[in-house]
Amino acid sequence: MKALSSNKGRTILTTLGIVIGISTVILVLSAGAGFRGIVNSQIATLGTNTLVVTTRVPPTTKNRASSSGITPGASVGTVAITSFKLSDLDDIKRLPNVTNAYGIAVGQNTASYRNNKKNTMYIGVSAARFDIDKGTLRSGRFFTDGEDKGGAQVAVLGSSIAADLFDQDEPIGKYIRIGNLNFVVIGVYNSRGGPVGGGDDAIYIPLITAQKKMLGIDYLARAVVEMKDLNMADATAEDIRQVLRHNHDITDPVKDDFTVATQADVLGTLNTIFNGITLLLIAIAAISLIVGGVGIMNIMYVVVTERTAEIGLKKALGAKSSDILNEFLVESILVTVIGGIFGIILGAFLGWIVSLIANASGLAWPFSVPLYAIGVGVGVSSVIGISFGVLPARTAAKLDPIEALRYE
Repeated sequence: MKALSSNKGRTILTTLGIVIGISTVILVLSAGAGFRGIVNSQIATLGTNTLVVTTRVPPTTKNRASSSGITPGASVGTVAITSFKLSDLDDIKRLPNVTNAYGIAVGQNTASYRNNKKNTMYIGVSAARFDIDKGTLRSGRFFTDGEDKGGAQVAVLGSSIAADLFDQDEPIGKYIRIGNLNFVVIGVYNSRGGPVGGGDDAIYIPLITAQKKMLGIDYLARAVVEMKDLNMADATAEDIRQVLRHNHDITDPVKDDFTVATQADVLGTLNTIFNGITLLLIAIAAISLIVGGVGIMNIMYVVVTERTAEIGLKKALGAKSSDILNEFLVESILVTVIGGIFGIILGAFLGWIVSLIANASGLAWPFSVPLYAIGVGVGVSSVIGISFGVLPARTAAKLDPIEALRYE
C-alpha cells in the first residue's frame, strides 16, 4: 500500500482503465436486468395463462397476399397469410381447456386531432381482449362485443398517443381521425411502460372495424388464447395446431402457416436474444479491460525498474525470489481489486441513472444490480491483476541481487 500511495497520480491512472471496464460490465448487466424486468411485466399484463397464435409463411404455400395486412400506403409490406379467419378462432374457443380468445389485425396510419397529428399503429381487437388483458384504464371504458361486431368507430388510446394528440385536454368523448374515418375516444389506458402488446403509442379499435373499414381484409394476423389450466399449456397448444391443420388442409406440420407459442416460449426466445446482446456488450467492455490490464503490466514494469536497487537490497538481506514475486503480484492485484470496487460502484450508479431516465420517459424500468454482476466484476478484476501482473513480478523475482545493488 505504501508503494501504491507513494505515487498517487500514477496509481489512479493505472486503475482508471479497470474502473471503466468493470463499470461498463456492471452497467450492461444492470441495464439488461432492468430491460428483462420491463418485458416480463409486460408479458404478465397479457396474462401468464395465454397462448399466442401467429401466422407465418410456410416453405411453400399458394395462399399468399401481396400485402401484410398493413393499411394501404404504409411503409411496411411483407408476404401475409390470409387463411387464419374468425371461424378458426371460434373452433379454438370450443377446445376444453380454452376459456376465451381474441383476434388481432394491425394497421398503420396517421391519427389526428385538430392540429396534432402522429403516424401511429392501430390495433383491431375483439372485445374479448379486455377480459384477458390485464391493462387498466385511466379513464373511460372498453368497447363492447356489440360495438365490435357492429363495426363501431370507437377507440381506446394508449397513454402516450393520448398525450400527443390531446396535450392536457380530456380525450373521452372527442373525435379523432384515423386515415379517412372519424373515431370517438371512449377510453384511455394507463401507462403500460413498454412496447409489448402494442404499447402506449397504439390505438385500439374494434376488430371488425379494422378489417372491413380500414384494411379491407377478412383474416387475422394473430390471436391470443386464454386457458383454464396453465399446466396443460403444451397439450392445448397441440390441440390448437390440430384444429388449424384440419381447417387449413395441412397434412405436413412443416408446412404449417401458423405458430403457437406459450408465454414460456416467448420468454425463452426473448431471454435468448437478451443473453446474446449482453454477451456482445460484455465482449466490447472486455476490450477496455484488456487495455487496462496492459496498462497495469506496463506500469508494473516501470515500477520494477525504479525499485531495482530495493529488490537487490531485499535479496541481499535474505528475501527469496518467491517473496519478491508475491510482493509485486500483490501490488498488481491490489490495483485491479481497487479498480474493480470503484468500477462496481460507478457501474451501479450509472445503472441507477439509466433507470431514473427510463422511468422519467414513461418506462417501468426496475433498478437492480444482479449479484452475479458483482461476482463478474470482482472475478474479472482479480484475474486481470494476476494475469497482467505475473510477468513484471517474475522479472523482479529473477533479478540478480549483485547486479540489482549496482543499478544506482
